[in-house]
Amino acid sequence: MILREEQTRDRDRVGALHREAFGREHGEVVARLVDDLRRDDPGVLSLVAEEPDQIVGHVMVSRCRLDAPRRLVDVVSLSPLGVAPRWQRRGVGSALVRRGLQELDVRGVPLVFLEGDPRYYSRLGFVPAVAQGFRKPSLRIPDVAFQVVRLSAYEPWMTGTFVYSDTFWRHDCVGLRDPDPENRSY
Repeated sequence: MILREEQTRDRDRVGALHREAFGREHGEVVARLVDDLRRDDPGVLSLVAEEPDQIVGHVMVSRCRLDAPRRLVDVVSLSPLGVAPRWQRRGVGSALVRRGLQELDVRGVPLVFLEGDPRYYSRLGFVPAVAQGFRKPSLRIPDVAFQVVRLSAYEPWMTGTFVYSDTFWRHDCVGLRDPDPENRSY
């Protein structure tokens, strides 16, 4: 498997991958979010996992902010992460996240936030953000799902409220919209 930065020629295949990975209900929303994040954030980190002639995984990391008492801090959100169903549970997603975190550390990013299953992301170094002194951008995000990893550029004064970019809000991709959030797996 080759891990590399997404290229323009990959875009249709990445969109198809997210439609397949996230299913009918959410796949189209995620594919549109990815398209708009590319357009709205020229510094977006977009990585693909490639097997011969196919994209089997994709992760995107885009700029967000931390509203810290001292000043605004440029941070990132790791979202979305998608793996083709028949390639899941083979380490594709983990490899993409690890590669992304390495690249972000080199770029001097201090903090990476996400919403996700702590059973999965804790293996990759993410910890509950609320317990670390960070505030969620929405009450619809379960505390256990709001996670962070600190990278080398992190400094102890960097605490406060995580703020998604406008692109996430436009697509209503912040927090749960499930009519029965108690049935979620995290």
